[in-house]
Amino acid sequence: MEALNTLYEQAVALSWIDWVATLTALVYVFLAARGNIWCWLWGIISCSLWAYASYAFYELYLDALLQVFYVVMAVVGWYEWAYSGKGGGEAPIRRLAWREHVWVLLGGGAAALGFGYFFDAYTPAAATYWDAGTTVFSVLATFLLVRKVLDNWAYWVVVDAVYVGLYASRGAYLFALLMVIYTAIAAVALHDWWRDYQLRVNSGLSHEQNGASGRQY
Repeated sequence: MEALNTLYEQAVALSWIDWVATLTALVYVFLAARGNIWCWLWGIISCSLWAYASYAFYELYLDALLQVFYVVMAVVGWYEWAYSGKGGGEAPIRRLAWREHVWVLLGGGAAALGFGYFFDAYTPAAATYWDAGTTVFSVLATFLLVRKVLDNWAYWVVVDAVYVGLYASRGAYLFALLMVIYTAIAAVALHDWWRDYQLRVNSGLSHEQNGASGRQY
């Protein structure tokens, strides 16, 4: 009951900018999960509003810079999805090789430990290692989404699930609930993108087999 009361109080305390930023972020994630290129427009709107709120309302200057970074990445993502495919067309879904996963995990883990140590030793920040880990892997997952890499959703499932616990531990139940929704959307997106990827791969193999059969005559 106390958690529900806190959730209600936090919802009422949000400004209209917070609400619009949250709702547009949900639209962005939903469209991204469906592979719809218009997701990037909604991402630009949401992150721009979050950047302003973080700077003007909460004095979270690093978070504001992170949101500006996301705005830039949304512009890059829009271009990548539209023109980086074969012949300058729409980009197809692709996958990471296991070696690339190793580099992502090792590099992300090292960066998370480094940032976590710095903020733990030199700032009064809370949950420094968890916060650093989620931030670093959020950035890496964003790069993968921009490149239309299927595996980005696997990283988002883990990151968003960790965010649920992180926000709940700090009493930010509204944001924890939002991360529950994000986790569910990411899980569905992982399934749907995997299905589309398999269809494309199987279709490509079928064309190759038909071409080989045609050359035999």
